[in-house]
Amino acid sequence: MSAFGPFYSVLLGYALCFMPTLALSNSLSFHQMRDSAREFPAIRVLGTIGWIVAGLLVGTLGLEATAMPMRLAAGASVLLGLFCFALPHTPPTRSRRASMADVLGLDALSLLRERSFAIFVLGSFLICIPLQFYYAFANPFLNEIQVVNAAGKMTLGQMSEIGFMLVMPLFFRRLGVKNMLLVGMAAWTTRYLLFAYGDNGSRTWMLYAGILLHGICYDFFFVTGQIYVDQKAPPGVRAAAQGLIAFVTLGLGMFIGSWVSGRIVDAFAVTGGGHAWDRVWIVPAASAGAVLILFALFFRSEERESETATREKARPVRAS
Repeated sequence: MSAFGPFYSVLLGYALCFMPTLALSNSLSFHQMRDSAREFPAIRVLGTIGWIVAGLLVGTLGLEATAMPMRLAAGASVLLGLFCFALPHTPPTRSRRASMADVLGLDALSLLRERSFAIFVLGSFLICIPLQFYYAFANPFLNEIQVVNAAGKMTLGQMSEIGFMLVMPLFFRRLGVKNMLLVGMAAWTTRYLLFAYGDNGSRTWMLYAGILLHGICYDFFFVTGQIYVDQKAPPGVRAAAQGLIAFVTLGLGMFIGSWVSGRIVDAFAVTGGGHAWDRVWIVPAASAGAVLILFALFFRSEERESETATREKARPVRAS
């Protein structure tokens, strides 16, 4: 297939089938757990290990510029589909017949009436726009500045993700949801600044630092957000809520981010080939920083609301 149109149609069809499984797998996992904040990270980390294996395989064998990764992904998808038949039985939480609203997940929209959840969804959507710069262009950036085995080196990010994933229960107790989300957003801003000022010479350490920040970037934002949604949503709409946040972030946010990042990268193309990457990375750094400030000002987690309520109850009542 040499024409882009047919290829994009197939790619889009695959994405429409695959992306909903991310929210579905989270929902099925949470359904089997008693304490999602404590148990989910240890399960989710296995996906990270799989990502590392794939990255090392592609990078070590020099397959980045070939169609072989897609063939490997196709075969793995078939095997994974067959494996799904061995998953634990997970019946629907509702006994009544599903309505069209249930099928479309519209019940989850009622959660947006709560200010904190609405701010969380909006912040998640906005932060995913600059996030797509990394997912779409980190590998081309590293290859363009001639970093050897870029795909293999990028797995260092997933390796750091394993470490942070395993200690997430401790961070949940110490920091709470809001602070973890803020740390994750701050890590994205820092990563882009490191990429902007790093190079493949004396400042290579900045590139490695930016890659290693992936553990905080992903775990403290995406995984924390998935756990927050599970804790926030009533049992009957948890699956729909996971679908909603996946649609807003991995769907709308990443889609707009792909378009914006592509336009920005094209705008900083250099005559004769290459890009002014230092100027490219400043754009998502500034964007992520702006979302961080807005989120810090307007989002209130349940822990903060609970503390405020406790102080109000403890405040002495003045005699009239």
